[in-house]
Amino acid sequence: MAQLEPMIGQIEGAGAQLAYIAAEKAKGVWNPTKFLRSHPVSFPFLLDEGRRVTKAYGLHHRIGLDALDIAHPATIVIDGDRKVNYIHRGESQTDRAPFDRVMEAVRDLSK
Repeated sequence: MAQLEPMIGQIEGAGAQLAYIAAEKAKGVWNPTKFLRSHPVSFPFLLDEGRRVTKAYGLHHRIGLDALDIAHPATIVIDGDRKVNYIHRGESQTDRAPFDRVMEAVRDLSK
């Protein structure tokens, strides 16, 4: 999230919208409410408490060296018809999509 907040102008300028989805419980260990109070974000922040979205996109990370029953970090570009045009599934909790590649996928939607 911190990586994308400074890019809000570029994201909106490309005609895109951004939403954050966390595979976390509202009262979970990470405590999203408390986190967001001290780290506000400009886009909708949604909780996938039952891991339905995470599992539907093949992002559920049941067991790993750096994860237990959470989501792989991912960036998904979805067009207006709800078709996935780009997906980056991180292999670790620090693996993020390259911003330039994400913006390229966003710009491709308007072609």
